[in-house]
Amino acid sequence: MRDRDPEQLNKKDDLVDVKELVRDAEPGPFTLDDILAEYGVKREPEPEAVPRRIESRSQPQRTEKDNVVLFPGARSAPVPEPPQAAEKENAREPEEDREPESGEDAEDQEGEDEEPNDRVVEFPEEESVLSAFLKDVTRKADHYADHMFQESEEMDQEEIHRLEKLIPGTDVEEDEPEESPGRFRRPRRPEPPPPDTAPQELARQYGKGLKVMRLRVVLVFLLAAAALFQLAVPAAGFVWLPPLDGYQVQVWIAAGLLGAGILLSLDVLAAGIARMFRGRVGMDTLAALSGIFTLADALVLAVTQDREGQLPYSAAVLAGLFFLLHGTYHKKCGLRLSCRTAASVSEPYILTLDEGKWNGRDTYCKWTGTPNGFGSQIQMDDGAQRIYRVVCPVLLLACVLLSLLASYGVGKPQHLLWCLSATFTAAAAFGGALVYGRPFHKVARRLAQSGGALAGWPGMAQSRKGDRVLITDGDLFPPGYVELNGIKVFGDWSIEKVVGCTATLIRDSGSGLTKLFHDLLRAQGAIFRRADDLCCYEGGGLSANIRGEQVLVGSAAFMNLMEVRLPQGLHVKNAVFCAIDGELAGIFALNYTLPDVVFPALDSLMREKVGPVLATRDFNLIPSMLHQRFKLAADKMDFPPVERRRELSDPDQPHSETITAVLCREGLLPYADAVVGAKRLRWCARFGAALTCVGSALGLLLAYYLTAVDAYGSLSPLNLLVFLLFWVAPVWFLTSWVPRY
Repeated sequence: MRDRDPEQLNKKDDLVDVKELVRDAEPGPFTLDDILAEYGVKREPEPEAVPRRIESRSQPQRTEKDNVVLFPGARSAPVPEPPQAAEKENAREPEEDREPESGEDAEDQEGEDEEPNDRVVEFPEEESVLSAFLKDVTRKADHYADHMFQESEEMDQEEIHRLEKLIPGTDVEEDEPEESPGRFRRPRRPEPPPPDTAPQELARQYGKGLKVMRLRVVLVFLLAAAALFQLAVPAAGFVWLPPLDGYQVQVWIAAGLLGAGILLSLDVLAAGIARMFRGRVGMDTLAALSGIFTLADALVLAVTQDREGQLPYSAAVLAGLFFLLHGTYHKKCGLRLSCRTAASVSEPYILTLDEGKWNGRDTYCKWTGTPNGFGSQIQMDDGAQRIYRVVCPVLLLACVLLSLLASYGVGKPQHLLWCLSATFTAAAAFGGALVYGRPFHKVARRLAQSGGALAGWPGMAQSRKGDRVLITDGDLFPPGYVELNGIKVFGDWSIEKVVGCTATLIRDSGSGLTKLFHDLLRAQGAIFRRADDLCCYEGGGLSANIRGEQVLVGSAAFMNLMEVRLPQGLHVKNAVFCAIDGELAGIFALNYTLPDVVFPALDSLMREKVGPVLATRDFNLIPSMLHQRFKLAADKMDFPPVERRRELSDPDQPHSETITAVLCREGLLPYADAVVGAKRLRWCARFGAALTCVGSALGLLLAYYLTAVDAYGSLSPLNLLVFLLFWVAPVWFLTSWVPRY
């Protein structure tokens, strides 16, 4: 058997012959596995629980297909190919031809010859969602890591440095963060707006009676000073001369002064009472009730009662009427001035706060249009009145209830008028009308000088969210601040053609240089041409096709980027270059002059944390140029990509329906003054109204306690006046701070 050549044997024949020889042979030291290994045939290991069976010639030969286990529901399965059969036949290892020695254990030799079964098909295990997600993330991360440097390796490093030098860097917008459910606020139900009256008509209405009202303010101030003098004489230790030394005479004098003050302030007090019947109680309502109850208490005190020589609270009420008239006068002056400014031009600029305009932030935008809704917004209640409409009804109810407790609750019903007079006077804070009226007039006066007008409280209320402002070419450089220094034409191109092509691309791009080149076009006798396929480049230039010729217009960096050869030794800092079919055709030297008002305007915006966003279309106006040429803080300005800048400065883009201000002049000064004035005025109105309400609540509680214990000396008219003046002092200084920016 050893003399036979194994290579001449067929596998199937060898298997049968070997088994027959083994069946006929006597038992010897060789096993079946040893004999099969001699001819390169390996026996598949079988489980011990399954009995072994010797195949015969009559049985069909088992193939590799019979070893495949079909999955449930499958009709057939592919037959796996024999693993490297050719290698096993032609290039067997030397160990397969070696006979086992007598000292070796047959089981060890059999274990070394066994190989894992490649024909076993494992059933798929169910994969969890988390495992699949982690595998997907890992695969994407590996793919990104393999290709992250592929693009940079393919590009030339010198070309990369060249592009970084010629193309200015831009800011990329971040993804807008999703609002958490806890920050969601239900929008308030909008109030029915007043009629949209024309600004000219409103200016005439607010201007009626202003001079008379100013005179009445002075007269009420004199009455308040006389009432204060009446209290200061006995407090200083002096004695009235007869017949003024009588108590009843002093009470009648106090009642007369108060009655005169009420008559002079009758229109304002009547408006406060009418507001109460409309469900909009304000500080003027409390002031009107304070005057009524104090006058009634003075009349009763002059006729029947004597509260240990205490006078009525006429001085405190008259001081409150003075501040009420003074604040109302300021508010009417501010409204009249704003309406006159808005009506001074037929097509003004409109300032609105657009939601999520840039980088997901609310951004101020200036655009040309008709101020529809200005007359309606300016007639609405201000921010202080809106706070008073919530707090003052509670104060009014508390004044009535606490007065009843301090009089009827302690068994002294005769003190009811005194308690009502004390509680209402303490609750009617002096700064109620000053909080908004006085600073609004001062801001309106400043804006009128620069050419702007605020459009009432609705536009100011939104200023809390506005922290970006769009700045265009005309804001930085209004018409007249960019001049032409000279023109140079190259090659065989005519000056009319070069000027016409350059002016056409400048006009079609909407650049701030349109007026300058339009005037140059008319001076040179050239005409605009029809340009097709206008394209704006990030490198600072434009391109278009004019009658089959490619025209490039841009800065020097753009010409270098487009590989247009420039003259040697060219030293032009700011210029417009024109190239036709890849050849330089002309240079237009420009002189940019920044207005002096731009610096304080930008400083005021940045102090209020309002970041400028450069939405310029002039390719020369980039942050590096503004910083090097004019020393502006360009690092604090956002500079969007060129396509985004065109979208932000598009005159046909949608805007908010709520108007913040109306601007009547060019430039950045009225723009910045309106934005900063609206933000400061809103903060002053909210904070001042809150401070006033706190003072009113404390004064009400203090008055209730002192009237309940009959502390006539502690709750004297002079002490109450000093307390109320103490709370109006911070409001006065706060209103003086608003226009100082």
